[in-house]
Formats: sequence, structure tokens, C-alpha cells
Amino acid sequence: MGGYSQVPVLKDVSFSVNDGELVGLIGLNGAGKSTTINHIIGLLSPFKGRIAINGVSITDDSEKYKSQIAYIPETPILYDELTLKEHLELTITAYGLDKEKAWEKANHLLEIFRLDNKLEWFPANFSKGMKQKVMITCAFMTEAKLFIIDEPFYGLDPIAVHDLLMEIENVKNNGAAVLMSTHVLDTAEKYCDKFVLLANGQVKANGTLDELRALNDGKDQTLDDIYLSLAKDTDNG
Repeated sequence: MGGYSQVPVLKDVSFSVNDGELVGLIGLNGAGKSTTINHIIGLLSPFKGRIAINGVSITDDSEKYKSQIAYIPETPILYDELTLKEHLELTITAYGLDKEKAWEKANHLLEIFRLDNKLEWFPANFSKGMKQKVMITCAFMTEAKLFIIDEPFYGLDPIAVHDLLMEIENVKNNGAAVLMSTHVLDTAEKYCDKFVLLANGQVKANGTLDELRALNDGKDQTLDDIYLSLAKDTDNG
């Protein structure tokens, strides 16, 4: 249970994201997605309950907990006075990464996202999509155990969306867990292994697409169909 001040927004929210798994966090505006993410990354503290990554909670060991997370926010957050190269150097320092390996990863990502000739650029020179690509590069050059990606597709061109999905697949194959919040349900349906459907701060359904269909009595329903049905039931109930 958690929220802002003493007002509970989340009510007994419980789910897990396993290694090598992409879980889609699905919900309408106000469903509790951002509040859930803010609790996981440590910006909010739960009123009760426990959040753990590989058995470690933020109260057990804050540094160890946070070092396992790479977070890509919905709105890119960059430092105006730092170049792209300096953002990457800051990431290496913050995560205590091996410089040679980290730059090898970074250069690979910079090439994929067509940023390799912009290392000396400042954020003021970047479009929203380019800023998003900088955030993606900084996240995926780490060795995080849990990647949290909030509404990643807005501002990205179709090629960049494809490249991001391929990088998600790569970190999954290397054993990382990925939690992705999105409104783009057709893409989520295609790429996510499991789903957590939130409405009014509660988990209304949790599982694979087939498991959600079984709960909703519809063999051929899309993720969009299932969520709309659950959301309507919640509004009526």
C-alpha cells in the first residue's frame, strides 16, 4: 500500500518481475502506474508492505538496491550543462562501471540510435526523441538487474522503437528483468511476456495474455479488449 502524503493511491498492489522477463504495466491515466514506479525506484516509501530486488529492499541497503535499477522516465531528464559524452561518463561513475566495457556498450548503443557523431552536443541541441535516446543509451550501458521503462514510445520514430525493443530483448536474454509502463497496447501485447493491469490503484489482473483471456472468458480477445472490459467493470463496481 502506498501513495502521496497520507493518501493511499495504491491498495495492496503485489506482483513480481522475474529474470529474463518483460512485464507490461498497463493502466489508464490515474490508474497508479507512475505511483507504482515511483515506489519501486525509491522516490516514495510504501505505507506498508515491502519492495525487494533480488531479496534486497531499499531499507536493507539503499545503495545496493538502487544500483540494481536502470530507469528511463517518460520525460527525458538531462543536465543542460553536460554534453552527451559527459552524461555517459557520469553514468559510468554513478554505477561504478568498468570504463572500457561501459564505453564498448555505449558506442554500440550510440551507433544503433544514431548518436555516435553527437558526443559533444548539449541537450539544448537535441529533439525530444534524441533526448529519449540519450536516456535509453545511459540506461542500457549499465549492468542493471531491473530495467524500468516508463512510456518509452512517445517521441521515438518507428526505427528507434524497433531498436529499443531489440535492446530490451538483449538484456532479457542476459538475465535482466524489465518492467515497462505503456499505453501502446498492441506493441505490449506483441512483446511482453506478462502483464499487470492496474485500475484505481489495484491490480485487476496479472499474468500472461492467455491467463488474462481465461480470466475474461474470451479466447481471441486482444489486450486492449481485456483492459477495456476490466476498466469498465471497475468504473461500474
